Amino acid sequence: MAYWLVKSEPGEWSWDDHVRDGVAEWDGVRNHQAANNLRAMKIGDRAFFYHSVNEKRIVGVLEVVREFYPDPTDPSGRFDMVDFKALFPVKRPVTLAEIKAEPALADFALVRHSRLSVMPVSDEHWRLLCEMAETEG
Repeated sequence: MAYWLVKSEPGEWSWDDHVRDGVAEWDGVRNHQAANNLRAMKIGDRAFFYHSVNEKRIVGVLEVVREFYPDPTDPSGRFDMVDFKALFPVKRPVTLAEIKAEPALADFALVRHSRLSVMPVSDEHWRLLCEMAETEG
């Protein structure tokens, strides 16, 4: 199993929206690096749901339930999407400030490539972030 972090603006698509729908597509990704990360996802992989913009915090955990397929919102036909199932909220949201303050996360993609919307999370970083979130991942 691999681990990921996916970012969304809560005003556009929030954790509560995803929980309401249960399973939903992750569409609209137009950055090639982020799209390649979506293509690398496999069924059963887990991802942190991160609220970007004004919240900047990890709020929940998702599971990949459908691997990449064409994104119908992309008129060029070059980008794909995956489907995620909402698993559970984290017990304690973890803010970007807390992540940046943790020396063991200095090389985490969220710190190094803050604008990337879909990124891998190493096993070590996943365990640490779950600990910070007081959540079993």
